[in-house]
Parts: sequence; structure tokens; C-alpha cells
Amino acid sequence: MSYAYKTIASPVGRLTLVAKDASLAAILWENDRPGRVRLGPMQENTQHPILLKTEQQLAEYFAGRRERFELPLDFVGTEFQKQVWAALLTIPYGQTRSYRDIATQIGRPKAVRAVGAANGRNPISIVAPCHRVVGASGALTGFAGGLPAKELLLGLEHSATAA
Repeated sequence: MSYAYKTIASPVGRLTLVAKDASLAAILWENDRPGRVRLGPMQENTQHPILLKTEQQLAEYFAGRRERFELPLDFVGTEFQKQVWAALLTIPYGQTRSYRDIATQIGRPKAVRAVGAANGRNPISIVAPCHRVVGASGALTGFAGGLPAKELLLGLEHSATAA
């Protein structure tokens, strides 16, 4: 299976948007850890419809005009990972959840560390808002895009909901 990609500039650095057929398969960070998201061969396609739609919705999000993404998503991972990633999609804009909250939500309250690992492998960052997951104390914890990016995303959402 071949993937189409497009790289865009954003307030959190360069992002590589990846589509598989008519769905968004990944949003990769500029300095992403190799192998964090496993994809097949990729071919650049700056006019791919889902990539153009993703780019538009991300621009609206960063401008504070979009709280929810409306994109078809294609998560590739284990069943457990898919459960965690589906739970991410339920976290409201401007709110956070702890790893324990997510573990409890998916019916695996003792799987806090596994939830953290799955969160770290979320292939569709920002859209599936793994940045909204924080430590039990509320502290910012690891993030594929780096803690400054996580802080920026949470700050963007907080300022938009406080307005």
C-alpha cells in the first residue's frame, strides 16, 4: 500500500500529512523519532484531496476557528492502541485527561503505562489530540512533537476557550 504525503508549515514546526486512499493516516512531526509511526512507501502528492482538507482544517485550528476535526481517519495499530486513540477523540477541546482517566475509560484501569505507550505512538497527532493527555498531577509529560509544542497546543485551546 502506498501512502501520499504533503509537508506543511505550522506554528509547531513542519508537519508531514500522510493519506492512505481517502483517509488521513498520519501527521508526523518535523523531528519525529524514526519508526514511531510505521508506514509503507510514501509518494509526495501536494494535491491529494484529504491532505488539502487536513491542511485547511489545521490552519483553522491554529487560527482558533476550529475545535473539532472532520476528517476520515485510518488508524493502523494494535486493537489496544486503537482503543486508546479512539478515547483521545472523545477529549473535549480545551480540556485534558490523565493517562489513568484514559485507562479507566477503555476498561483497563491498571494499564496506565500501556496507555502512555499507545499515546506516544498515536499516528494522527493534533487531530487525535494526544496533547490533551497529561500526568496524574496535571504536569505535561512526554510528547512526540516535544513539550514546547504540547504547551503551545494546550495554550492555544485554553486561550480560545477562555475568550
